[in-house]
Amino acid sequence: MSILSSDTSIPAVETSIEQKAYRKATWHILPLLMLCYIVAYLDRVNVGFAKLQMSNDLNFSEAVYGLGAGIFFLAYFVLEIPSNLILHRVGARLWIARIMITWGIISAGMAFVTTPMSFYIMRCLLGVAEAGFYPGVILYIANWFPSARRGRMFALFATAVPLSGMIGAPLAGWIMEAFDGLYQYAGWQWMFVLEGLPSVIIGIIVIYQLTDRISDARWLNDEEKRLLQSNINNEEQHHQHSSLKGLFLQPKVWLLTLIYFCFIAGFYTIGFWLPTLIKDSGVKGVLHIGLLSVIPYAAAAVTMVLVSRSADRLRERRWHLALTSALGGVGMIISANFSHNMPIAMIGLTLGAMGALSTLPLFWSLPTAFIGGTAAAAGIALINSWGNLAGFVAPYMMGYLKDLTQSTTAGMLIISAALFVGALLVFVIPAKTVNR
Repeated sequence: MSILSSDTSIPAVETSIEQKAYRKATWHILPLLMLCYIVAYLDRVNVGFAKLQMSNDLNFSEAVYGLGAGIFFLAYFVLEIPSNLILHRVGARLWIARIMITWGIISAGMAFVTTPMSFYIMRCLLGVAEAGFYPGVILYIANWFPSARRGRMFALFATAVPLSGMIGAPLAGWIMEAFDGLYQYAGWQWMFVLEGLPSVIIGIIVIYQLTDRISDARWLNDEEKRLLQSNINNEEQHHQHSSLKGLFLQPKVWLLTLIYFCFIAGFYTIGFWLPTLIKDSGVKGVLHIGLLSVIPYAAAAVTMVLVSRSADRLRERRWHLALTSALGGVGMIISANFSHNMPIAMIGLTLGAMGALSTLPLFWSLPTAFIGGTAAAAGIALINSWGNLAGFVAPYMMGYLKDLTQSTTAGMLIISAALFVGALLVFVIPAKTVNR
């Protein structure tokens, strides 16, 4: 069965007209959003593959790489809330297209980095360009699908991450080997250019294909539009509507931010360090590393969909999220302790990816269950921007500790501890608030 097919068991009282309407919405919206996120994540983390050649070519230390990989999130942090508020005002279609076109151009420009400072500047500009994309899509999905379906929709969107790894890892390895030296440019330079330009093309497609609101959907009839909008309006009655100032004063929002920080630490450790971790286990050749990277990402894709479908079906969010995060922590402990035993290290990395990557779609079912209206745009951006600071802290810490100890073990153990802390904090949130 296709992962984009409808699940008639959720909810049981849903009419055939609603099922048909949601099936249409899923097929018209999710494939395009997933394609956008595939190239977004690829452009965000392909620096992990570039590192395999770029660090030697440019004489970058592990700490320089870690800082450059993570500095993306500092710019992302500053502009996340303004970007999401603009998206809420002007519509997802134009703003997501703008984001994609600018980040594609900047990502391709990464090919011309020559010094640590130029590396930092380009990564910072990439964060400026991409700020608002992920929380904007989360908000967009929440405006189309009710909470009983939302976990599955978030999971379908988030499977773009492992799909990006499954496609991008071997593609990056092949480009870096096959194009190395062509016209006197290194393989990593060709990779940045060839993987950056598709974002520009897809951004243009978004302008013509994405539908901003339910009322604008020409592929829905009037009755379907009315039913879908009514479901969203009914849920709005249970949402908290706060001013931006009031949002900053809500303890629940900051608790969610801390939980998200813990999960992001694991998420981007996989994203930025997986190629290096596989290389450290004894694998040689960027193409072989790319092919082996498919295994953890493929397992994560399956886990995302199955666990999120279970959470929607049972209307239970906390245990699903906590156990998934704990699985990621266990996997990282295994990979850290058996880093030089390739088969066992790959088992650990696969478990780590299954857990760490699957936390995000499960997590976003929590805040969208009780924050609505304009507060949702600001709240989602606030949680995402502050939580994503872990995307700066974790890669830099990993690089610094590897320079210091000549091993990734200490860094991996710290990241696994963060995942366990996040799992425990989930239970501070009352079940009645999020189990919908």
